[in-house]
Amino acid sequence: MEKIRINRYIASSGYCSRREADRLIAAEQVTLNDQAAQLGDTVGPNDVVKVNGRIVRPLKDDRLVYIAFNKPVGITSTTDSRRKDNIIDYIGYPERIFPIGRLDRMSEGLILLTNDGSMVNPILRAEHKNEKEYEVKVDKAISDEELLTLQNGVPILGQITNFSKTKRRGKDEFNIILTQGLNRQIRRMCQYLGFEVVSLKRIRIMHINLGNLPVGAWRYLTKKEVAELHRLTGK
Repeated sequence: MEKIRINRYIASSGYCSRREADRLIAAEQVTLNDQAAQLGDTVGPNDVVKVNGRIVRPLKDDRLVYIAFNKPVGITSTTDSRRKDNIIDYIGYPERIFPIGRLDRMSEGLILLTNDGSMVNPILRAEHKNEKEYEVKVDKAISDEELLTLQNGVPILGQITNFSKTKRRGKDEFNIILTQGLNRQIRRMCQYLGFEVVSLKRIRIMHINLGNLPVGAWRYLTKKEVAELHRLTGK
């Protein structure tokens, strides 16, 4: 193994994402060869990395886990065990995994979980323009002009949202494809036009579809899905 940055090394162990690894390093919870690790340190094959006193090592490919989960309304996309509605306890997977990104508590649908921390940032980075598709139902009829406005971008959170694709499903229902991940983005976009979201369901992330996976159920990604994930993210 050639030398790699310590945050990537920790992420490849399945302990957490790179971002969380940086936080642990800054909080002095990580050591490199029994010395306090620093942000930007690199790790070679003979180095020993510990997180809170526990040695971590990169996982072998056959131990990497990639899961698609149909999140129910009321479950929170967090690993924080202090929250009784946290996604990890709900799934009850026997090994340590964490969600890639978030899906707000009152939304349902597809969310990915993994123990491969090196995969998190490439999927979430806005510049990669990875598509996420949602089914949306609002509280009243929405016009073609209003759908076009949503598609072309509206001001929320101090910026104009990126171009998105919309497709009508009914008088008050539509699909929308985003390449951004702003906080409660779809709800805020609809609210800007005077609509309240009645239901919000994510049905696709990149090439991975929710399909007929029941609410509250999960499945492993197929070998083909994982291979395409690595191809698209360069990982």
